[in-house]
Amino acid sequence: MSGSGTHRRMSLDDFRHEALADVGSTNTECLERARKGALSGLWITAERQTGGRGRRGRAWFSEPGNLYASLLLIDPAPMDRLGSLPLAVAVAVQDAVRRIMPLDAPDVLIKWPNDILVDRRKVCGILIEGETLPDGRHALVIGCGINVSVAPDAGLYPVATLRDFGASASPEELFAYLFQSMAQTLSLWDGGHGISAIMERWKRVAGGIGENITVNLPDRSISGRFSGIDDTGLLKLETDDGGTRLIAAGDVFFG
Repeated sequence: MSGSGTHRRMSLDDFRHEALADVGSTNTECLERARKGALSGLWITAERQTGGRGRRGRAWFSEPGNLYASLLLIDPAPMDRLGSLPLAVAVAVQDAVRRIMPLDAPDVLIKWPNDILVDRRKVCGILIEGETLPDGRHALVIGCGINVSVAPDAGLYPVATLRDFGASASPEELFAYLFQSMAQTLSLWDGGHGISAIMERWKRVAGGIGENITVNLPDRSISGRFSGIDDTGLLKLETDDGGTRLIAAGDVFFG
C-alpha cells in the first residue's frame, strides 16, 4: 500500500509485533518508528505507559496489568475513505474482548464510535492518530487501552475491568486475539472498500441504538434518539423537533 494509489489487501503475514516493558506512549512510539521508515502493520505493546493519552489530550491511566497496544498503518486508504476506519477498529476490538469473556458475562458492546463497553461500563478506549511523513506517506496509528485488571478512576463515564466480569486471560492472551481479529477486520474493511460489511458487523454489536442519548459536543450537549449510523459512520440523532442530525464526533451518554 503506497501513496501512489495502489491498494493491496493486508493479510496476517503483513503484521509484526514488538513487546516493550515501559514506554511513554505506544502511539508515540509507533509514530516515531514511522518517521524512521517502519512499514505498515507494526504492533507495539507495552506493559506500562508513562505518558499515555486519550482523546482530546486527556491523560490515560496506564498501570501494569492492562493491554496497551498500538498498530501502525501506512497509507491504509485514501483520505476520503478513512472515516469508516474507527468503526472497523471497534469491531475488531469487540471481537477480541468477547472471545476471552465467560459465557455468562454481559454482552460486549460498542459505544459510538469506538468505546468498548461491558454492562454499560467502559473497558477500552481507542485513540486513532495520524500524520503526514516527510516522504509524503500518511502514517496512521490505532491505539487501544484495554482494562484487563486495573480500572482508571472514573472520569466522565463509568469504567470496569474485564476481571470484574470473570475474564481470566492475561493481557498477552488478549493481544493474541486482537492481533488476529484486527488483521481479519482490516482485510474485510479493505481500505474502505468493505465499509458496508463493517457497518453490518458494527450495528450487530452497537449499544444504545433506538434509545435516548445525550451527545456532548465541544461547545454544547444535544439529546435525542440514537437511530443508528449513516453509510459513512456518522451518528444519526433524531431530535425532538422531528429532524435528524448527523454527528461526526462527540461523547455519547445513554439515557
